[in-house]
Amino acid sequence: HSGDSMAIYPGLTLSEDEVDTIVDYTTRIAKALGVSGLMNVQYVVVGGPAYRSPASLRSDGVPEQTGVYVIEVNPRSSRTIPFISKVTGVPMVRLAVKAMLGVSLREQGYDGGLWKRQRLVGVKAPVFSMSKLPQVDSYLGPEMKSTGEVMGIDYDFPAAVAKALMAAGMMLPPSGSILLSIADRDKAEAVHLVRDLARAGYTIYATDGTAAMIRALNVPVVAIAKVLSDVHPNVVDVIMDGTVDAVVNTVTGDREVLQDGFNIRRAAVERRIPCFTSLDTARAAVESLVEGEMRYNVAPLSTYLTGG
Repeated sequence: HSGDSMAIYPGLTLSEDEVDTIVDYTTRIAKALGVSGLMNVQYVVVGGPAYRSPASLRSDGVPEQTGVYVIEVNPRSSRTIPFISKVTGVPMVRLAVKAMLGVSLREQGYDGGLWKRQRLVGVKAPVFSMSKLPQVDSYLGPEMKSTGEVMGIDYDFPAAVAKALMAAGMMLPPSGSILLSIADRDKAEAVHLVRDLARAGYTIYATDGTAAMIRALNVPVVAIAKVLSDVHPNVVDVIMDGTVDAVVNTVTGDREVLQDGFNIRRAAVERRIPCFTSLDTARAAVESLVEGEMRYNVAPLSTYLTGG
């Protein structure tokens, strides 16, 4: 669910062409729908700048799988609006209400188009209350599970995400141990994560399949038995006894593995240690550990909004 996701402002990985396309689509959609006030548009960007090349087009001129696509449009606000208002300084709700009452943006001192990019990065992170809900799985799905959110702002992404993760209780300690249980389909994507953890000096524990992948990278690892075996210590043991400080667990469709994953995630929730079910979020946490935690800035919001 988008309400359980992290959000980054501005879009650091988008090309200039993709940004221009999103602004163009949003403006045309709003005018065509006759929206007065706030509008929420969800996009997905597939591929990259290459989608503009003739090679990526079908014979009828339509992009083949790559490009900027609209998922949905809602003529209302979203929970991201307070975050965007804070990191831009634009009072969006006030502007929207006045627009609905007939006062144009120009009359309020604003023009259309994209807000000027500032010298800051903002990261919004969800907050969960899983430990208060017995037997609830922390794995995220289509139904929103977060009960709040926090914000981190700094001059670059590693420092901003470090602040957001600290506020959400998901920041990794400067040193320690971590348990990895990675689904087969995610193992290739996890290679950089493993190497960064080793570079940070972390002791890595892993289930058998993940441990084999880590050994192939010539990274030290301690193999740990799954819950369904009779061997101890198993994955739940090393979580509950405090051996590991965090968990990364991605899910497969295998019934036995699903049950094992639930036990791992539930133990992490009860122990109240960071538990990542998305490699993207885990990678951001590790990168902030390696690059951002020791060099973030402490300043009031007004300092960032004025460029420091």
